[in-house]
Amino acid sequence: MKKFFSILGLILTFFMIYFLQANFFTWFHIAGVKPNLFVVFILFIGLFVGNKLGFVFGLMLGIYLDLLIGKTVGISGFMLGIIGLIGEYLDKNFSKDSRITLIFMVMGSTAIYELGQYFFQILRWKFDIEILPFITTLMVEVIFNAVLVIILYPLIQKVGNGLEKVFKSKSVLTRYF
Repeated sequence: MKKFFSILGLILTFFMIYFLQANFFTWFHIAGVKPNLFVVFILFIGLFVGNKLGFVFGLMLGIYLDLLIGKTVGISGFMLGIIGLIGEYLDKNFSKDSRITLIFMVMGSTAIYELGQYFFQILRWKFDIEILPFITTLMVEVIFNAVLVIILYPLIQKVGNGLEKVFKSKSVLTRYF
């Protein structure tokens, strides 16, 4: 029952993030670049929930985003699913208790997501490759996401530890003979 309510809370959080992304950050941007809170959210799920739920959430929510605002259905779903898998990998190999480590994880995930999106758009739409504007946009978005993680770190840790208790606790029954 706790898992059901936790998943429901994650879905409601996604809609809240979508509202922030679509409304608030259209006014609050740096050089026309908005942060990508979806990457941070899916990485968060991959890190703290695991159990392939990061991949599933990334895939489903990315396809939902593509249906709402995307030009091509599936690219965001695929890339967010990859971010969920990266989060699960990073959870097994790195400590997420350090703020610096978490910031570098978000920066790397944001760069991977944007590079993948750019690559698939080049393949799909066959437009000219403009490296300098892309790198500028990428750097601003990476720094923007990192600053948001610095600000939201206490909330991320508190909620993440609670989710980790729900999803990663092992109930072991022992018998004494």
